[in-house]
Amino acid sequence: MAMAAIWTGMVVVSILYGLASGTGPAVAAAAMEGAAAAVELCLSMAGVLCLWMGVMEVMRRSGLSEGLSRLLQPVLRRLYPEFSNNQAVMDSISANTSANLLGLGNAATPLGIQAARQMSRRTPGVASDALCMLVVCNTASIQLIPTTVAGVRLAAGCSAPFDILPAVWLASALSVSTGILAAKIFSKVWRR
Repeated sequence: MAMAAIWTGMVVVSILYGLASGTGPAVAAAAMEGAAAAVELCLSMAGVLCLWMGVMEVMRRSGLSEGLSRLLQPVLRRLYPEFSNNQAVMDSISANTSANLLGLGNAATPLGIQAARQMSRRTPGVASDALCMLVVCNTASIQLIPTTVAGVRLAAGCSAPFDILPAVWLASALSVSTGILAAKIFSKVWRR
């Protein structure tokens, strides 16, 4: 609701300023150009997302996602010790983490919501430490293949959309490490 008001306010202020400064036709042309570019970007991103969602489905059907889930289990059990015996929650968290590793934020979000719903059944109305950790890990997520960013770069005309890999790996590793450390520290501080 607040974002809708902010965006509406920005558009109204831009139009009023354009009319007051005598650049109304330029503002109208820029609005149409921006709308066309947004549709073009959405269509190109849809292709990239469909490709990687297909890859995720092939991974699931071939059993590769289960193997990745088993590979992630030791780390995830340490991050979420109170749910280490709840296989349904751990599977949802593993699927969420796998989607984030592939840079599929759009696919990771429903999986993260599913895991959060399952986790919140233990403490209704209260965000547990594990749920806060899930939000931190989902938001900061380590990305091995930043498909969404690469798709945006490709749609913008970049000839080598994956040349950002080392920077993405470093930045995502630092953000996840910092987020996990902060979540652990705050969980201990707020208990007192």
